[in-house]
Amino acid sequence: MGRVSIMNRQVIEHAGVPVGIAVQQGGDYRFIAVKFQVIDLDERRFNSLLDLRTAIRDHVAQNRGALAA
Repeated sequence: MGRVSIMNRQVIEHAGVPVGIAVQQGGDYRFIAVKFQVIDLDERRFNSLLDLRTAIRDHVAQNRGALAA
């Protein structure tokens, strides 16, 4: 039989809305965006889930005006 790889995945929410999935790879997390408001962060790697959530919060705050226009 082949070797089974178990990936650690976690749904990431912002303001109560799922915006993506974090996949643990090695010592960091790869973000897979599922909402347009965070697509710029898609495929980026983060050292921790806290770093990922902070990046999402900051990104949404920076682009709030652009999204409203």
